[in-house]
Amino acid sequence: MLRLPLIPLLLALLCAALPAQAQQNAFDLVGPDLKLTVTRGGTTLPIGAVPSLQPGDKVTAEAALPPDQAARYLLVVAFLRGATNPPPKDWFFVAETWRKKKNRLELTVPEGAEQAVLLLAPDTGGGFNAVRDAVRGRPGVFVRVAQDLFQASLDRARLDAFVAAIARIGDTAPERLATAAPVLANALRIKLNAECLARPRGLQAACLTQNRDSLVLQTQRGTTLAETLTGTPADLAYSIAATPQGGGGYYSSYIGLARDVAKLFGAFRSPQYQYLPALALGRGDTLKLLLNAAPSFQSPRSVLAAPLPPIGPASPPIWQAGGPTPVCLAQPGLALPLEDAPLLYATDFGRSLSVRVTSNEGKTRDFPVLPDVEKGGIRLEGAVPADLGTVSNAVLQGRWGFDGFTGPRLPVQLDAMGAWRAVPDSAVVVGREHPLVLRGGAAFCVSQIALSDPAGTRTPVPFKVTGQDELTMTLPLKDAKPGAFTLNVARFGSAPPDTIPLLARLEASRIERFVVHEGDRDGVLEGARLDQVAGLDWRGLHFTAGALSRGTDGDRLAMAIEGSVPAGDGEAVVRLRDGRTVKLAVRATAPRTGATLLSRAAAGKTANNGLPIALPEGVLPADAAIDFSFRITRGTLGDGGTVEIAVIEGPGATLGFRDGALQRVGKDVVVAHFAPRALLGAGVVGSLRYRLVQDGTPGDWQPLVTLARLPKLAGLSCPAEAATCTLSGDDLFVLAAVGDKPDLAGATTVPLGFVGSSITLPRPAGKTLYLRLHDAPASIATVTLPG
Repeated sequence: MLRLPLIPLLLALLCAALPAQAQQNAFDLVGPDLKLTVTRGGTTLPIGAVPSLQPGDKVTAEAALPPDQAARYLLVVAFLRGATNPPPKDWFFVAETWRKKKNRLELTVPEGAEQAVLLLAPDTGGGFNAVRDAVRGRPGVFVRVAQDLFQASLDRARLDAFVAAIARIGDTAPERLATAAPVLANALRIKLNAECLARPRGLQAACLTQNRDSLVLQTQRGTTLAETLTGTPADLAYSIAATPQGGGGYYSSYIGLARDVAKLFGAFRSPQYQYLPALALGRGDTLKLLLNAAPSFQSPRSVLAAPLPPIGPASPPIWQAGGPTPVCLAQPGLALPLEDAPLLYATDFGRSLSVRVTSNEGKTRDFPVLPDVEKGGIRLEGAVPADLGTVSNAVLQGRWGFDGFTGPRLPVQLDAMGAWRAVPDSAVVVGREHPLVLRGGAAFCVSQIALSDPAGTRTPVPFKVTGQDELTMTLPLKDAKPGAFTLNVARFGSAPPDTIPLLARLEASRIERFVVHEGDRDGVLEGARLDQVAGLDWRGLHFTAGALSRGTDGDRLAMAIEGSVPAGDGEAVVRLRDGRTVKLAVRATAPRTGATLLSRAAAGKTANNGLPIALPEGVLPADAAIDFSFRITRGTLGDGGTVEIAVIEGPGATLGFRDGALQRVGKDVVVAHFAPRALLGAGVVGSLRYRLVQDGTPGDWQPLVTLARLPKLAGLSCPAEAATCTLSGDDLFVLAAVGDKPDLAGATTVPLGFVGSSITLPRPAGKTLYLRLHDAPASIATVTLPG
């Protein structure tokens, strides 16, 4: 006979000083099966589909024991009416499982009952009276057991559904575990060990399902995986579980159940009987019992206690749609995601599920759906007809046990033919890549877009969904010729594609103005179709075309010369690639403000509290304030002028005289002070640059300083005669390499993302360590070792 370590369990439960590892709360021992059905209002459901009972329900129950069952069991159903109100004797029903004519119970849930428990007691003569007296003598314990065991059974059902799905995927398609496991864990509220997904495929499934009791998470509305309590000490867990908010399995159904096991053993262990709790998992009309200790058939014999569903109105599902992003109803393999619906996948409570779809024209149709735990939602059983029209509203409905429910509203999309239109119009320009916007249809129902030229050649066009009814794309018209084009918008499902006619034509160059500043070496030509511009001649200077950029207001073409722009004005000649020329009046505006960097330093640098780190010129600590000075070499910087500070391809900010960040020293020297993290954000690192802005006209960007995060080096430990040393400290992840040579030849490389507190190095040849920092990889910092 199998035996679980019962005595260590009791000691762990009754002695708070013992470690959490001593607890043995796993329900891994298979007990007997029971057959139950419930009838209400002429409808009969198997017990697995019943989330709650109500007074007046007709319940049939019998034990499904094997033919060779040696031990004789009494099947007792007891109804309870609160912790302080013993139930009357006629609320107890008994069947003798070994007698063919007396092994079946047919009973009615009495008025006033609040909980119900099933008990399997060995027949010892007078066993029924002993069990009834025990329940009536301490009804509060059985009330709590009914609540905790039922909640724990639901938690175990979620766990079993997760384990079964992981096993199924691991056996048939192990390559899918990395993507399927997070979806399963979120759908069933199971704690996911992400480290398992980094293991070889053959080991992932076993890793994901180990330590099963610790995988079950709370399932209250609003609970997310980010709120999972991990590593909680056992005494704190018991403290929380002892509160009203923590009772009934809210924090951990297994901890709450273990507490009640101790109560049962302490209260009811007698020479005749001891009580064992059992989880009850409903599968169809079968209630499978799971035990956490082997039952005894010697005195004291074991009475198995299992829960029936709670008595009272069933709480309707409070599921939520999986997100605001719509799902196309016609998409193959459609899954409508749901949140907070673990019992939909783990139990049979949800029945006759369907999605009621209402078109914008008022047509309503119901489509059957099935729960799909691997996709974390529900999927349609069949295809959606193409004539449904435009749809933006769908509601999940069905039955939860005996009761009907409606909700939640699901974000879906479906459109009718001809919904898409080009914005602002259908005219496009050849000779360049042409941006296009489509609006009006169901964006998430578009499967493919192709462009057909006048000759009928089709070219796929990549697109982006930028709104629920908006698509953006770039048409490949650089080498196209003018003519009639057609854009084909294919949709999921059987609906034919939309065809949008486009008129492609040439666009003539339009020269608007040439912006150039005195003393500059370049300027900007503004207009349209500036890709046709070859150069610009002005006052003997020959500007060549550079980079072209396009914006909502037109094209901007950079033009450069080898000299500098003089003061004055005159007529310029713009040369086009096809040989044509365009005349344009040009005037050089006032010179842009320019400066030369004089000095820079860290102000109020944070103390390292360890080995001092010397940074090379141009590199400063990221957590220090910065002072720098510059001399104005071109133009002026008045009191309304500013200095822009920015990370390359990152955030920027402005310093001004009026806020005290800039101060003059003499006529043309300015000192600036700022704290990078306060100005640009806590995560700012890398190269900073600055430029001067006067009257809205910015000067050229110039390098300022490189900000680098520094480690806190506690010290270097070198045991006598050892070939290696240990460099210890905090924030070592900012290091890229450490060595004892200035060129870092043979240096120790620190892996990206390193989170340790020490690094093993070869014993240095001298008293200096050289560091390469991730934030300033082109520079070398030094550390002078003591002694």
